[in-house]
Amino acid sequence: METAQNKTIQIVVNGEPKTVPQGLNVAQLLDLLAINPGRVAVELNRAIVRKQDWAEAAVQEGAQVEVVWFVGGG
Repeated sequence: METAQNKTIQIVVNGEPKTVPQGLNVAQLLDLLAINPGRVAVELNRAIVRKQDWAEAAVQEGAQVEVVWFVGGG
């Protein structure tokens, strides 16, 4: 039996289905996925989430998350 502490949700990250703990925000999701937040942009359900809003942006069941890496060069 699942308790509130171990419930999981299904989301999609960059087109790949993932099972993650319930109650995460964008910042926590990036940490869970071992993604360095320094050079990425995040789109949650087709809306760009500003970096300063990551801690308040809840990732809920069925969320569509796109993480885009900035690549330097020239």
